[in-house]
Amino acid sequence: MKNLKIYLAAISFLLLGTAKAQDFHLSMYDAAPIYLNPALTGVVDGDWRVHGHFRTQWNAVNFKPYNTGLISFDMPYGKWGFGGQIVNYRAGIGNYNVLQAVGSVGYTVAFDQAKNHNLSLGLQAGLSQKSVEYQLHTFNNQYTTAGGGTFDNSLDNGEGFGGQSFIVPELNFGALYYYSKQQSFLNPFFGVSGFNIIQPQESFFGADNDLPFRLYVHTGTRINILETFYVIPKVLYMRQENFSELTIAGDVGLFMKKAEFFLLGGLTYRNMDAFIFSVGARKDNYIAKIAYDINFSSLAPASTGRGGFELSFTYMHRKKDSQTVKICPRL
Repeated sequence: MKNLKIYLAAISFLLLGTAKAQDFHLSMYDAAPIYLNPALTGVVDGDWRVHGHFRTQWNAVNFKPYNTGLISFDMPYGKWGFGGQIVNYRAGIGNYNVLQAVGSVGYTVAFDQAKNHNLSLGLQAGLSQKSVEYQLHTFNNQYTTAGGGTFDNSLDNGEGFGGQSFIVPELNFGALYYYSKQQSFLNPFFGVSGFNIIQPQESFFGADNDLPFRLYVHTGTRINILETFYVIPKVLYMRQENFSELTIAGDVGLFMKKAEFFLLGGLTYRNMDAFIFSVGARKDNYIAKIAYDINFSSLAPASTGRGGFELSFTYMHRKKDSQTVKICPRL
């Protein structure tokens, strides 16, 4: 197992160089709306919305786990929506770090007079700074036989790093259809979003290496079984270069009359990788959720099933005299 951990650390570092990079992702992907789809900007039951998200994973195979932090803000303004998002990722021994800031704008149009059938379009633009402390890593040239064999970081590593950080542009888009009549038995939705449209060059070695286009396709429907109980079966497909991911999930909500809040739960299957369990609650303008990944991929012998822990919190501000607005039914 020790050799496996060393191997994983080495592979994670190599991915920072000439290999095609992949973006980070979330298990509770739709808890962070404009991270999932820019078209969700301003699609909110309220005057404005703020969302916070934290994820940590692979603590079982790396003494420095992979951490993701996110905060976003968005608000509707007529048919328009405006917002922004800051995301920070940190991974591995060399403190590989990505700090991303984007602005987001959305526009929603209705297809029918009752404004139940809606199409929303969204666009995001911003910058990402990527950095690594390569001095914290060890290389073949730094191996010495002294003391029975060890690595000496004071020795020249023999590598030709072009720098420790660089900045790349971000440009993303999205489209979303949703049926917003809340008293309907079914409220379907379907969305498509694309990220890294301009596929910027990124490399710590000055290599010809582009960040591949990433595609999300997500769909599902809210099924209002009772006034106090609903289920949301949903599917997400993601593809980036040669990597693809499929998740099949089901969320439930049960209104607890005495306490006047929704009890939330969910189960997600990520193909060939993990089962994800989530629980949470919605009270007035607040939504809080917690999730945990149980890993069953080829890494399971090292991870012993331990995947990732995730926490999300959303606050939606409403004026006391505000009227009901059309919203995406899954939010």
